Amino acid sequence: MLTMYSTPWCGYCHRLKSQLDREGIAYVVVDIEQDPKAAEFVMSVNGGNQTVPTVRIVPTDGGDEIVMTNPSITQVKAALTGTGVAG
Repeated sequence: MLTMYSTPWCGYCHRLKSQLDREGIAYVVVDIEQDPKAAEFVMSVNGGNQTVPTVRIVPTDGGDEIVMTNPSITQVKAALTGTGVAG
């Protein structure tokens, strides 16, 4: 499962969402301004900063989760390779 932590005003988030849509990659968007627990998670993996987009990939094959901050679509696709996450 791919989750993108985002805000409505984030241009980088809009760009990545468009690229994921174009590539046919399924994802869930979580607005960190509306979800305090999501904001806490984002801060925990970004040195206390609410940096978005933060992408979290939880593999279906039991492997380690992958977290990336402001990744390119190429980085997301590479991370999805071999995780068992359907794109």
